[in-house]
Amino acid sequence: MNPIIVFKALSNETRLQILHWLKEPEKHFPSQEGGDSKKIGVCVGHIQEKAGLSQSTVSQYLLMLQRAGLLEATRHGQWTYYRRNERAFQVLAGYIQEQL
Repeated sequence: MNPIIVFKALSNETRLQILHWLKEPEKHFPSQEGGDSKKIGVCVGHIQEKAGLSQSTVSQYLLMLQRAGLLEATRHGQWTYYRRNERAFQVLAGYIQEQL
């Protein structure tokens, strides 16, 4: 985990909001055909709709969070689903506690 990339990814209010929503996806998103949102993640379309931003902007945000290691992506057919990488948050918390 590169802390600079992580902190840059966290430096945007919408990206933080996406991480918050994905912490409890069943609370923030409608049910989806792909299955359990906690296991497979949430479809990009649902995230984009909730954020109220263009699909390209949301896709860039999700990619940045994925590159930082905070999100995991899963493809099912033509759809991409995102979920939080909880292990990365544990590592980040340890980093903050030990280094900062």
